[in-house]
Amino acid sequence: QVQLVESGGGLVQPGGSLRLSCATSGFTFSTYAMNWYRQAPGKERELVATITSLGRTNYADSVKGRFTISRDNAKNLVYLQMNSLKFEDTAVYYCNARRTTLTYREFIYWGQGTQVTVSS
Repeated sequence: QVQLVESGGGLVQPGGSLRLSCATSGFTFSTYAMNWYRQAPGKERELVATITSLGRTNYADSVKGRFTISRDNAKNLVYLQMNSLKFEDTAVYYCNARRTTLTYREFIYWGQGTQVTVSS
């Protein structure tokens, strides 16, 4: 049974920091690219950060220099360190796993989401 469970969300003041964690099980974690998405009310889902199976990272322009994605393959964990948080970072943050086979078959899994609220 595949599971992705986020934790670490909550209420934080502007300029503050949070670290989100995603605990996974039920699939071969080290072979998957891991992603963080977010969705704010009235807005489309946005890809925030990606880390490939080889450890390469990419970020949305809106979070570059502030957020860092990392993974621990020994523990099947992926993290999102969020610094210098802004009001516009308020959203539900989702952990996502994706793998595409050589025959172009895709395996995609989602966590349940965790709320991040940036407010004074």
